[in-house]
Amino acid sequence: MRWVPTEVDLERHVIVPELDQNMDSPDKFLEDYVYNLSKTTIDKSQPLWDLHLLNLRTSQSEAVGIFRIHHSLGDGTSLLSLLLACTRQMNDSKALPTIPIRKKKDKKSDRIRIWRILLRFWFVLQVFWNTVVDVFMFIATALFLTDTQNPLKGLPGSESTPRRIVYRTVSLDDIKFVKNAMNTTINDVAFGMTQAGLSRYINRICSENKKDGGATETNNLPKSIRLRSNLLVNIRPAPGIQALADMMEKDAEVKWGNWIGYVLLPFTIAVREDPLDYVRNAKAIIDRKKRSLEAFCTFYIADWALNLFGIKAASALSHKVISRTTMCFSNMVGPVEEIGFCGHPMAFLAPSSYG
Repeated sequence: MRWVPTEVDLERHVIVPELDQNMDSPDKFLEDYVYNLSKTTIDKSQPLWDLHLLNLRTSQSEAVGIFRIHHSLGDGTSLLSLLLACTRQMNDSKALPTIPIRKKKDKKSDRIRIWRILLRFWFVLQVFWNTVVDVFMFIATALFLTDTQNPLKGLPGSESTPRRIVYRTVSLDDIKFVKNAMNTTINDVAFGMTQAGLSRYINRICSENKKDGGATETNNLPKSIRLRSNLLVNIRPAPGIQALADMMEKDAEVKWGNWIGYVLLPFTIAVREDPLDYVRNAKAIIDRKKRSLEAFCTFYIADWALNLFGIKAASALSHKVISRTTMCFSNMVGPVEEIGFCGHPMAFLAPSSYG
């Protein structure tokens, strides 16, 4: 398969349905609309994207635009870069959005150089060992290792079923409050929140499945449960969302396309009395994953499979790893400023996927 030049007929790509402005529940209509979209695929006789413009006033916005884009066109960083390149700052109609970049830490003095050398040597050993273990687990997952069946894990073939997508907005200030109090990162807190929510959900489902409804126990979880997520990581050398113009250059350092690695992230499903224990556990897991080159190795394993055995083998590898884990987990950093799309202020952006 290869890319070929083609003509774009906007009439086939931009859909503006006629809607009843007096409907009872616009939010429910929007959820159902996206659900019905997930029942269909994009016509492969045209470029693989479409845009649905809904003149629908919801609880959070005056209107809604739904981009549907095939993953073969690019990963989250590529596609969000393309979208952000089409937006402008609301306080400056000519300025592109900016995204936060992690600040570099100041270098410490070399007074204790010998200890720094020893620590670096120990760090290298940790990275080497963690990478070997993580790559082994990735290969084992591709071959045979699967997660414990649980209420979150879909049955075989569920990737072809329609997907109901629900989004929620949480307070970043609240997350930062916990982050600062515990000296962690926003990702640690988000991961801990997710572990806590999933643990309580699975515990409730397990209690309902018991004969007595779990009325006599607070912990109804199985004794051992393997629940992992595919953490999709952007492996481009520069951090954050790159300018679209730089990505499209032929010799650009940061390339357009699918440049993502897999990290198998184990979720600890447990009932804890102190909710902050979920964050502490999340920090320990993420800190350990940071001392590993798993994302780069899994990307190159998939790349080698593509070059040596073709697209079907690479697709099969990806499918096996994803289907033998429970879910995917990812995040993207957004712009600092309030932004607008074609002069309209954007209230929210909710990326997701199906299929």
